[in-house]
Amino acid sequence: MAVLLGVLLSLALAFLPGALLPSALRAPPQAPPITVRVLMPSPFVDATAPLVAAFNHEHRDLRIEVARGPLDTEAMSDLAIGSLLLGSTPYDLLLMDVSWTARYVAAGWLTPLEDLLGDDALDAMVPGARLGNGFGGHLWRMPLTGDTGLLYWRTDLMDQPPRTTEELERIARRLQQEGKVRWGYVWQGRQYEGLSCVMLEAIHAFGGRWWQPGEGRAGGHTELDGAGAVRAAAWLDSLVRTGVSPAAVANFAENEALQLFAAGDAAFLRNWPYAWREIEKGGGPVVGKVGVSPVISAPGERSGGTLGTWGLSLLKGSAHPQQAAEVIRWFTGPETQKALVLDQGYAPTWAALYDDPDLQRRHPLLDVQRQALEQGPLVRPLTPLYAQLSDLLQRQVNGMLTDPRPAATAMATAQGQSEVLLASAAGEAP
Repeated sequence: MAVLLGVLLSLALAFLPGALLPSALRAPPQAPPITVRVLMPSPFVDATAPLVAAFNHEHRDLRIEVARGPLDTEAMSDLAIGSLLLGSTPYDLLLMDVSWTARYVAAGWLTPLEDLLGDDALDAMVPGARLGNGFGGHLWRMPLTGDTGLLYWRTDLMDQPPRTTEELERIARRLQQEGKVRWGYVWQGRQYEGLSCVMLEAIHAFGGRWWQPGEGRAGGHTELDGAGAVRAAAWLDSLVRTGVSPAAVANFAENEALQLFAAGDAAFLRNWPYAWREIEKGGGPVVGKVGVSPVISAPGERSGGTLGTWGLSLLKGSAHPQQAAEVIRWFTGPETQKALVLDQGYAPTWAALYDDPDLQRRHPLLDVQRQALEQGPLVRPLTPLYAQLSDLLQRQVNGMLTDPRPAATAMATAQGQSEVLLASAAGEAP
């Protein structure tokens, strides 16, 4: 009987939970992984989802949790600001448009990155990608993409892209008269941030300036009533009035303009790098017949399109800044960016990726993107008041397109309203 009891006791011990085993035989409890929470616009959530899943599978001590934000840039910023105004944001990192940097820094919502990533964090990137990430002597943002505005054109209808706005308009009119396209040029004219980007490029193409950096709380002043800016607005307006661009362009964002061009209905398109991949995979009539170039510059100048990069910033109050910095390195690193180039068509920021033979073979837009980034892409006004200034410009230009008024009147109004805003922010009489 004693022998039988001993055997039964041994068997019972063999199946007891580990908590009852001697401490020397017990495995130490595993600490739960640290979670870094990232808020991103919806398209970037979808674009990075497979990469994030792979990261979480490979890492046991660190996990990335991505929150889906809106598609629209302004709505995305409103969501982020709403969470920050609560005083304790649930996010560690925010994927920011390049135009947000100064505003978020001035509000005290970000943590500088140089101590976490090093003073040389941007050194290996192409020159254009380094712009818009710093403010007030600190690094606040690491760019994930190197996108700029680009000009798309039909290689089956012309041998080379236009070099001036006059040449673009002349070619467009001829192709329309010959019945080869319904529309000459499609772009973003809706009252939203895309229109501000189009206007910035047009203003520079006519030798003007939207923003002149300077001293003071705003960091500069606007020049929207200057000759170049007025001529730019008049040109865009004339494209609509004369039928080179459809009247509906006043309601176009990126996708509406892209769809019209991809359907073979336009000779020229202004859009971002992602559009090329969308055209090629769409199977429409222009597949294999599209050329891409930097946007048109002023005569005698070489400049890229509007800088449209998105980058990661560390929100003040993050409980895990070191881990968040590790996630920034991974998201913005060369391997992740290469995958995004191949899968999504985004422009990379690392100079070495532009010399990668595999990328050059599989992504023919790479040389054009590098050219645009090296020619000095246009940075939207680097001021905490940019969102308000952009809104003022959008309203006047879109109003000009939809409710006929002289371009000089629209731009003078935008300039006057901008001056009032800047003076009010400085505590001065307008």
